Amino acid sequence: MIVCVLFPRFELTVAARERDGLLKFPAALAPEPGESQQVGQVSLSAEAFGIHPGMALGEALARCPRLVLIPPDPVGVADLWERLLVRLESIGAAVEPERPGLGCFEARGLLRLHGGVDGVLTAARRALRAPARYGVAPSRFAAVVAATRARVRRPVVVVGSASRAAERERVRTFLTPMSVKLLRAAPELVDLPETLERLGIATLGELAAFPATTLADRFGKAGLLAHQLASGGDAALRPRPASELVRESLELPEAATGPALDHALELLIDRLLARPERRGRAVRSVVISAVLVERGGGWRQQVTFREALADPTRMRLALAPRLQSLPAPAEELRLAVDRFGPPADDQRPLLEDPAAARMARLREAIRQARVTAGPDAALRVLEVDPGSRFPERRALLAPFEG
Repeated sequence: MIVCVLFPRFELTVAARERDGLLKFPAALAPEPGESQQVGQVSLSAEAFGIHPGMALGEALARCPRLVLIPPDPVGVADLWERLLVRLESIGAAVEPERPGLGCFEARGLLRLHGGVDGVLTAARRALRAPARYGVAPSRFAAVVAATRARVRRPVVVVGSASRAAERERVRTFLTPMSVKLLRAAPELVDLPETLERLGIATLGELAAFPATTLADRFGKAGLLAHQLASGGDAALRPRPASELVRESLELPEAATGPALDHALELLIDRLLARPERRGRAVRSVVISAVLVERGGGWRQQVTFREALADPTRMRLALAPRLQSLPAPAEELRLAVDRFGPPADDQRPLLEDPAAARMARLREAIRQARVTAGPDAALRVLEVDPGSRFPERRALLAPFEG
């Protein structure tokens, strides 16, 4: 039994802050500096003009010339979302944060602890201390759809029976009249609903009526995933691992740029590595963020090191170039650990093996390239028919396994 907690327009509400009166008019999150020119979350008034998240900025302004663009605040969003997740985990929930403002957790293990589904929802409401929408269903996607149909004090519960087949049938009945636009909840299917509507498929029930092989032939893996979701199935939850927040911040006396930021970053790195919570562990990835002066928002980037580091010099060399992308002067600089690595040590191997070391570095480089550019980022030439008269038959490209 999956519980979905939804904060509608979470990023837009946090970015607006005391200017929440703007949300009564057509408004949208402006694109982040250096990112693709697409609008973020939009207000209800903007949706009335046909504007939706991910739409090109030019098209959104063409549909509504008086659209108000609100600067994003990724720092405020990350801080508030982390506090809400910690509050939700305080009731015993193992939460999977799909995106800021949307999280799911398995409630079956909490039913006896809190006294049934209503007790779990009441405990979550008391812990969060913020208005949210709740949906309960046997699958994650159905729970997200139920949360979009819920109200602050009226959760939508899709009750299942003891039989797994009967549960799936109940979920399929619930999803049948829903619009295919709800598939945008899955990041892999953001662009699929528009194509389905052009083909005349308007509801999830119509999509589920098609054979899975037909959708796979037309849309590939995206078609199979869409058919699975529309039929009441979904993948298992992947809750975030338990972690501790290790963060350092530094208020800058004046709007700092250039060398002043470099000195502030060096001081933050030294403070972060000196924290007792680190317990001698190396740092695998960090989040560097800043509170901006002029734009009123924030700037945030996640940096993953090529290998786990505990050397302040190497960390500064990796992080200093990121400060060049600041869109405006900063009044506060922050550095937080996103993921720890193994304990740091400087012991050298007993026997040197240059070939093994080079191969290990090659495997690490290939792994990073695949994470960044996909599985086809590293390929090898495999000879198939060297004596063929056709060059295309002599060799082909295959994944490099190292």
